[in-house]
Amino acid sequence: MISKTYAPQDIEAKWYQYWLDNKHFASKPNPDKEPYSIVIPPPNVTGILHMGHMLNNTIQDVLIRKARMEGKEACWVPGTDHASIATEAKVVAMLKERGIEKKDISREEFLGYAHEWKDKYGGIILDQLKKIGASCDWDRTNFTMDAHYYESVIDVFVDLYNKGQIYRGVRMVNWDPLGKTALSDEEVIEKDVQAKLYYIRYEVRGMSNEQGEVSNESSPLTPHPSYLTIATTRPETIMADTALCVNPNDERYLAYHGKSVMIPLLDREIPVITDEYVTMDFGTGCLKVTPAHDLNDYELGIKHKLPVIDILDDGGFLNEKAVLYVGQDRFAARRNIVKDLEESGHLVKMEEYKSIVKTSERTGAVIEPKLSLQWFLKMDELSKPALENVMNDTIKLYPSKFKNTYRSWMENVHDWCISRQLWWGQQIPAFYLQDGTIIVAKTKREALRKAQHDLLLFALTEEDLSQDPDVLDTWFSSWLWPIATFDGIRNPDNEDISYYYPTNDLVTGPDILFFWVARMIIAGYEYRGKSPFENVYLTGIVRDKQGRKMSKQLGNSPDALELIERFGADGVRSGLLFSAPAGNDLLFDEKLCEQGRNFCNKIWNAYRLIEGWTIAPPAPDGGATDSNNTLKNSDEKAPPSGAGGAVVAWFNSRINQTIIEIQDHFVKFRISDALLSLYNLVWNDFCSKYLEIIKPDFEQPIDNVTFDATIEIFEKLMCLLHPYMPFITEEIWQSLAQRKEGESICRTEFPKGGEVNTELLASFDSMFELVTKIREIRNAKQLSPKIALPLSIKTDNKNRYKNIESIIEKLANTETISYVSDKLDGASTLGAISFVVKSDEFFVTLEGELDVEAELAEAQKDLEYNLGFKKATEAKLANERFVANAKPELVERERQKLADAESKIKALEERIASLKK
Repeated sequence: MISKTYAPQDIEAKWYQYWLDNKHFASKPNPDKEPYSIVIPPPNVTGILHMGHMLNNTIQDVLIRKARMEGKEACWVPGTDHASIATEAKVVAMLKERGIEKKDISREEFLGYAHEWKDKYGGIILDQLKKIGASCDWDRTNFTMDAHYYESVIDVFVDLYNKGQIYRGVRMVNWDPLGKTALSDEEVIEKDVQAKLYYIRYEVRGMSNEQGEVSNESSPLTPHPSYLTIATTRPETIMADTALCVNPNDERYLAYHGKSVMIPLLDREIPVITDEYVTMDFGTGCLKVTPAHDLNDYELGIKHKLPVIDILDDGGFLNEKAVLYVGQDRFAARRNIVKDLEESGHLVKMEEYKSIVKTSERTGAVIEPKLSLQWFLKMDELSKPALENVMNDTIKLYPSKFKNTYRSWMENVHDWCISRQLWWGQQIPAFYLQDGTIIVAKTKREALRKAQHDLLLFALTEEDLSQDPDVLDTWFSSWLWPIATFDGIRNPDNEDISYYYPTNDLVTGPDILFFWVARMIIAGYEYRGKSPFENVYLTGIVRDKQGRKMSKQLGNSPDALELIERFGADGVRSGLLFSAPAGNDLLFDEKLCEQGRNFCNKIWNAYRLIEGWTIAPPAPDGGATDSNNTLKNSDEKAPPSGAGGAVVAWFNSRINQTIIEIQDHFVKFRISDALLSLYNLVWNDFCSKYLEIIKPDFEQPIDNVTFDATIEIFEKLMCLLHPYMPFITEEIWQSLAQRKEGESICRTEFPKGGEVNTELLASFDSMFELVTKIREIRNAKQLSPKIALPLSIKTDNKNRYKNIESIIEKLANTETISYVSDKLDGASTLGAISFVVKSDEFFVTLEGELDVEAELAEAQKDLEYNLGFKKATEAKLANERFVANAKPELVERERQKLADAESKIKALEERIASLKK
């Protein structure tokens, strides 16, 4: 018994388990099949399913399911990233709940707790991906802290160090005072804030009133003989100042070149230097230089050989070098110094100021620029193949507009800070002797062997070596993802990496185009000599209706699982893709999911309708009944005759035409456009037109040949839709009478395009337009749909309508159709309402007298519209650039529009002339 309404909750878990039980997602190298592989952008092990994951993984699932149905050896590798900072924060919080402080336990004990946390919570997001139907090969699930993966990361570090690409040095980094670790730029979130700009006076030394320009003391922008004024948002850092800087071309400050000033409250003397880096029209035009706490100041300090004074410890508290406010949190110190500067007369004024503050993505702490001893990877030479092969389209970005962004990043690449001050992650394989000598080796035992043999330190033992406590940046493990998931670092010639690499397509967000995608490309060329993928599909960002990026903080991100519960996985999947063109942000509205659910219901109702029909028995001699229930002798698979044959032939042409469209869309990664083509085919052409045409009269059977042809069509539609809507298509596929037990739609051949009868398609297009016109006339004249209307056609091609007359009569409820000549013989067309479709004119005769004036006005209105349309189309075709650059089919379409308009104009002019007689 088919349920009245589609209930996704009743079928989704059932079919997903069926796919798993039958290993339909499993893949292994098969030399007889073309490989198709994609690797999942590994979500953080701390993550839960959000709308970005939904969009990204739905697109991947569409690609992999389609490839699987096309007979390719499809392999989708899943997995998670260990997410050093986020996971460590979770583990530290868990320990605090148990009354344990991280500082009170050993590294080994902490890692034990971390693995405990991961085993309990780390698989949540992968289980949630199964809810949306992700057809990953789950036996291949990777985790970036798995033993084989860990070893691969260490191998790469050692290799790059031995090649001279990795070094250790002091550099300015993004520092998270709460996580107490360096961060990559990707882990930093910029936030617009309302801050304060503080104007502070520095006393000038060794300068008389005659040397300086006497100014209005109420304006801090003008220099004064006794002091210079700077503007800063961070007054707590003045104790780290090592100079004031002015632009050498700023006439206001010419007299101050080479002078010195005293730091307020501290009475430490610093020089006044000049550099064109200073913007003359910002603030006061006088800049405080704090090399330890600002990246630009650091570069300026190197240039002018300024000392570096770091006044903050790793936790963001002022240290002894600050002299004042020692031990205070940086923000508490700010409040106190502002108070003291005001009392001492050094604070001129405060202004509200819109500023950008950098915060840690993981902890939310305000980032400190900090000089720190870290490990770095040289990027200048390594990155060249990654730039070249994207620019020459060896690797294609979709949409291509991101090539400019990519080029900008890669042409200005900096050395990569790859160390993190954490315990959760791959520990850096660097070992130190007591004198500070560094030995990089895979294990401590190997390091000892190198020390004994290379340095001739034969008395050395492992106890004499200490390993670097830092771990590697998470990106340093995930940049190996397409290689290490197939174990291509440790075993570079294994069967999997040789077969599946390079992968085909990568689906990810543009926000990590440099931080992950570019680095994977770099690693691919370094360790496999080729890119890790051929195409990069960059999704847009899912935003709310106000255009804001969805986030937990804003509370504007819906619960993805709750959406699946309400609308079904297929409804959410298709809803998201109805409006998700590559590279463009998606403004999410629940109405999209509602539209997806409605589409599911439409498909389900079509299925119920078809399965509810009574089928006329075949002829006793093995023939079949045609669409009029008359017996005919034919093969079992013979097509229906008459109108039934015409509509089946028409719809098969529409399917073939749509397959050509969607294949073109897929080649261009227009995944949403392909779905919209299928949506129109199913909703408009199949449900609203095809089924209405073949639907038998009340309590009448449908002929078995048309029914069989319809089932075949319906199966083909389910196959086309399956990559987008896997659950409902599997349910219907398995429920159809001809289905073999145990056969899954996900392993069925994806439909291939066939012949497209363009003449038949045009004929049906004209017919549907004709039916619409007649229905509009009924509505305008308030005529009952039960009243049959006489219809006459003036055409030079009667065969265009001969096979579909019965369809016209059924859909428009017309009497037997008659044909008239150019002389209007055989029908009283003057007393009928007329209209033009394509090049043919139609006449509908109504009961009673015709309102000639009204018909004349309507015809005149139509004529004016078509004359305007003709003029616009002629202008378009007269545009040489359009004709030269547009696709040939588009130009041909415009020419056909012009021909149709000319035919309509001719018919309307004749109609007007006849009405005026």
